[in-house]
Amino acid sequence: MLNKPFFALGGCWLACLLASSSLMASDEMLEQASQGIDAQQLQAELQEQIDSADEQTRAALQELRELERDTRQLESQNASLTGRLAEEAERQARLTAALDTLADTRAALPDIEQSMQAQLTQWIERDLPFLKEQRLARIETLQNDQGAEPAEQIESMLDIWRTELDYGREMDTWRGRLRLADDQQLEVDFLRIGRIGFYYLTPDGRQGGVWNAEDGEWQSLSAEHLQAVRDGLRIAEDQRAPDILTLPLSITVSADQGEQP
Repeated sequence: MLNKPFFALGGCWLACLLASSSLMASDEMLEQASQGIDAQQLQAELQEQIDSADEQTRAALQELRELERDTRQLESQNASLTGRLAEEAERQARLTAALDTLADTRAALPDIEQSMQAQLTQWIERDLPFLKEQRLARIETLQNDQGAEPAEQIESMLDIWRTELDYGREMDTWRGRLRLADDQQLEVDFLRIGRIGFYYLTPDGRQGGVWNAEDGEWQSLSAEHLQAVRDGLRIAEDQRAPDILTLPLSITVSADQGEQP
């Protein structure tokens, strides 16, 4: 009967001990669980920071690429602009030099114009006497035009020179008056072959001549040459196909002249 209470007391003590141990185990589990939650949260935060850092890095790299592209474009534009500025500077230098000599050029224009007129007049006077009055009248008209600027006068003179040069490449015919030695005039058909042959033929075809530049007078043609002039007139009027004409020349070409350029 005496051992019974001790057993009961011991059982109670054992139960309390087990209960205390159970409580301690629960606290440790809660603490570990809490630590596990904190670790997962920390891991998530770290991952979020890493993702954010990656995004910032990608954005920075993209910005860097754009800056490099803009830099290359600016360098290319600067190089192109440098070239254009150099060309513009050269052009301005040429304009400045031209302006510096403009006054001298303007002062020299009248003398240049007069020299061209004198040379052209002399050329016409020494040339075959075809359309002589008409050709000299062009120059006289230009000389009488005092209202034109010197540059315009020179341009008009150049047009006359071009017309004179064209005469040397053309074949032409026209009807006009031939002044005879006794100051009588005869109506004839003239034929000009460049600047090497100048002929006339009467409308009836019975009389004709060639201008002799060396003697400065007309010379009569033979019947054979009269027919050649007649054929030449028809060729010049597009009434006959081009053909070889056997005619005496108005000028004499020496061997020395043939060797000149």
